Amino acid sequence: MAKKKVKKAEEPRGDVINYSHETSYVPPSEDAVKEQLEWFRDQKLGFMVHWGPYSQLGVVESWQLSEGDADWARDGVDWASDGDDLREKYFGLANTFNPLRFHPDQWARFAKDAGFRYLVFTTKHHDGFCMFDSQCSDYKTTSPDCPFHTHKYADIARHLFDAFREEGLGIIPYFSKPDWHCPWYWAPGQEKPIAFNRNPTYNPLEKPELWNKFVEFTHNQMMELVTDYGPVKGLWLDGGQVKPRNNQDLRMEEFAKKSREHTPALMIADRTVGGPFENYITPEMTVPDHAISVPWESCVIIGGGFSFAFGADYKNQRELVHLLMRVVSRGGNLALNLGGQPDGRLPRQGMMSGLQLGEWLKTYGEAVYETRLANPHALNIKQGRQELEVVFTQNEHKGRVYAVVLLKEEQKPINKLRLPISLLPRRAIDLKDGAELMIEEGSRHFTIQLQKAIDPREEPALVLALEHTV
Repeated sequence: MAKKKVKKAEEPRGDVINYSHETSYVPPSEDAVKEQLEWFRDQKLGFMVHWGPYSQLGVVESWQLSEGDADWARDGVDWASDGDDLREKYFGLANTFNPLRFHPDQWARFAKDAGFRYLVFTTKHHDGFCMFDSQCSDYKTTSPDCPFHTHKYADIARHLFDAFREEGLGIIPYFSKPDWHCPWYWAPGQEKPIAFNRNPTYNPLEKPELWNKFVEFTHNQMMELVTDYGPVKGLWLDGGQVKPRNNQDLRMEEFAKKSREHTPALMIADRTVGGPFENYITPEMTVPDHAISVPWESCVIIGGGFSFAFGADYKNQRELVHLLMRVVSRGGNLALNLGGQPDGRLPRQGMMSGLQLGEWLKTYGEAVYETRLANPHALNIKQGRQELEVVFTQNEHKGRVYAVVLLKEEQKPINKLRLPISLLPRRAIDLKDGAELMIEEGSRHFTIQLQKAIDPREEPALVLALEHTV
């Protein structure tokens, strides 16, 4: 029999994950979930945090445990002699994880000031370590083996979620479907050795008794997050290899039914799997090069990696503004990631970058939050000797289209904006100061005269509101 070509989505990958194509998107049938998705699309900016015992070494989260991912995930590992030694030491990090400087209210205040609207937090990554008090596992922050278990914030996720809700932010727990600490996933004594790759050590079709135990274990943990750590807006489910097409049927229809009996509006992002339980698609470390009309969210690091990295560089305000506007103008949300430090704080430089974005959003957030796709969503225009990148969003309720010129620091000051659009706006407003600007009509274009030239060295973007309704 000829070998079938394996789809990329089923191949082992590195730390950049493929995403489902929008043409295969299946809208949810539940009205409550549809309404929640509209809430989600209004928020635009999420705060993602990867955090766990691995932060003590400043290494990539979980991935080095898998022999199938060793070629990329173990770069810089100088603290283990081989895979077995690495796994013993990695799993042993739970015994020294003691983030005494963790203050959930400070994290939440930062997120609010940075303009974030919801939290995506790693309650459990592929290594299986629980940042919540799961009753299904002893591998967690509240276990006696973890020195942090006596701390008042030992149940990290609970206190973090409560603090973020207090600031008015939504909660979407990140949860890994594969669990490399669980004896029913990387089961000993099976067809393949422990950690052979990111998949189970056995064929679930041939060992249903093992697989059913794993499914029950996983359902119970996910239900804990929905019932005991709610209200939550959704679940961000990682580990796309766990899917029926890969002989790893987690019975998501069964889980969705019982979880939505408790939380009817629960969004489920079963990422890269497709079908009715991938309620929004999740590009990773990339921005699609085209507009997408279905719900989606790109997760991108502010700096370093998804996990905390010593000596990392972080994006500046201009880079974050441009990233955010490219995502939003193409119809998506942006989940910006910072990795928590081993002492319980967020990295200072990363926080500074986030707060600079928040300052920009205080003035220009109207062009971001509660907006939808505009037509056109982007134009590259030539003005004089300069090429200008202009992206657009719109708020139909306000009757406004927003034109955002993404300015490069090396560009010359501009005092006007000529748009090759035939529909003439009734008014043009500079969002920086609310000033109404002069519009000159041309043949199949119009020109907006600025009151004062904008210097790209001082501003990352020019933001104008165009009104078309009376």
